[in-house]
Amino acid sequence: MAYNHYILCCGGTACESNRGAEIYEMLHAEAEKQGVKNEVQIVKTGCFGFCERGPIVKVLPEESFYVDVKPDDAKEIIAEQILKGREVKRLLYKGETEKKQTIAVEDIEFYQKQVRVVLRNCGVINPENIDEYIAREGYSGLEKVLFQWTPEETINEVKTSGLRGRGGAGFPTWLKWDLTRKAQGDVKYVICNADEGDPGAYMDRSTIEGDPHSVIEGMITAGKAIGAHQGFVYIRAEYPLAIDRLRIALNQAREYGLLGKDILGSGFDFDVEIRLGAGAFVCGEETALIKSIEGNRGMPVPKPPFPANSGLWGKPTVINNVETLANIPVITAKGGAWLARIGTEKSKGTKVFALTGKVKNSGLVEVPMGTTLREIIFEIGGGIKDKKKFKGVQTGGPSGGILTEAVLDTPIDYESLTAMGSMMGSGGMIVMDEDDCVVDVARFYMDFCVDESCGKCSPCRIGTTQLLNILEKIAKGNGEESDLEKLEIIGKSMAKASLCALGQTAPNPTLSTVKNFRDEYLEHIRDKRCRSGKCKNLIRFEINQDKCIGCGACARKCPAGCITQVQGSDKKRPPYQIDAQACLKCGECFKVCKFGSVMKV
Repeated sequence: MAYNHYILCCGGTACESNRGAEIYEMLHAEAEKQGVKNEVQIVKTGCFGFCERGPIVKVLPEESFYVDVKPDDAKEIIAEQILKGREVKRLLYKGETEKKQTIAVEDIEFYQKQVRVVLRNCGVINPENIDEYIAREGYSGLEKVLFQWTPEETINEVKTSGLRGRGGAGFPTWLKWDLTRKAQGDVKYVICNADEGDPGAYMDRSTIEGDPHSVIEGMITAGKAIGAHQGFVYIRAEYPLAIDRLRIALNQAREYGLLGKDILGSGFDFDVEIRLGAGAFVCGEETALIKSIEGNRGMPVPKPPFPANSGLWGKPTVINNVETLANIPVITAKGGAWLARIGTEKSKGTKVFALTGKVKNSGLVEVPMGTTLREIIFEIGGGIKDKKKFKGVQTGGPSGGILTEAVLDTPIDYESLTAMGSMMGSGGMIVMDEDDCVVDVARFYMDFCVDESCGKCSPCRIGTTQLLNILEKIAKGNGEESDLEKLEIIGKSMAKASLCALGQTAPNPTLSTVKNFRDEYLEHIRDKRCRSGKCKNLIRFEINQDKCIGCGACARKCPAGCITQVQGSDKKRPPYQIDAQACLKCGECFKVCKFGSVMKV
């Protein structure tokens, strides 16, 4: 059936949690109620990326891009745009610099510097409809892999692309495949690592939610290239939407003869199973992941042997993460040289980041390798919220360092980030402003790593605990200058001696902040002061009685009841004072005061 309009509704987790599913249902209900259900097709897509302004609804062919949509807006969208051909102006995105409302997506600054390769279908197709994926060149590259190319030719095409593992290590994808292809063994496996555990990261989840067939096609291609007939997707159980859509996609692929026995009559057998993880961060490490799939406790094992030679159940195994595999169908369809034109000399293609934190436009960002941190944060991301000052940015999740403004113009690639004391990681990017305390941030990530350490090796098990104890000591105002040296010695020892990447990289947030923000650590130690007011033991609240007008807003908000009026004041409305001993240091008085009389000291 031909439709006059297509309405694309964001169906990613973020928008779904913000009444996105209700918007979708309301649009259907209004289309039927207003008699246009045969004129408009309403599709639930994956994430549009612009999460800060979701839920998002896009109407085609006009390219109307509606943001911050609510269920009640469905009636007006159908009545105005579908029936009368008039856009709902109040819902159109309006950027800070535009004098008129933006209509086309390409006019929005958030998208202008992005190049969507991995996210090419997210927000464009119905992820639960295989026909829509096929209509956008889906599985066209697989046809070459099955019928035209030898495994060596497929691997060579990946080599030409320059694709490196997007899970964080940056190991050449073609080399991993080639080593596994050449390994001895009649049984081999392909594993998709979808165990995305970094705080604030949701790149892989969103890719599966919005385009699951790209990952499946990538796995089939890898299987044909290395001689494997079985694949596993290891995905954490707290990704229910991604799991549901992946299951639907797998069933559709089997129905179309793209999975199972004799795929498309090629004589090649390959199928994929889902394995659910319990949410252990350490299972993002490939050997721990393998142990988990095997039904054992997820703990890393020493390497060599590497999984390419002895992986799942002792068989040669390729492990790639979601983003790596989602690149494969583009490489096979367009050629490795096409992807190689994007990026830098040593880091080809694009990288997907989950841009979060104190940035105006948070969301999923896909940019060419070589894009600078400044471009991502201040152009795509729109800069820092509430006119605050930029303080730092962390790349690589709890394994990454925190970088300062001095390096914002450095092009992003694997080598550059490592040289700056951080790492690419899987793609988390958390922006911090002047209100963030680096000691508190380092403490938070170390607390996370203590919880997530499997405890198998002592450098990680003991080292993370010792680093956390020292950071907590400094945050409480009991630190000594010698503690900084201890942090560095322990951190560097962990990096050298830990069994897996969790322990090896866990000190990065601490080491980078001690190096880049040493003055702030010294303030905590020498002056017993936390400039950001995040370390409660180092702050206190006082009321400037000359500024206080006696309104009592602070006293009414105080949960501890420790704010009282000054007795014996000659003012008509006596000022208030805080009992420092009873104060919980929650900061509610500071937030509620409109006259600047409550001060952090």
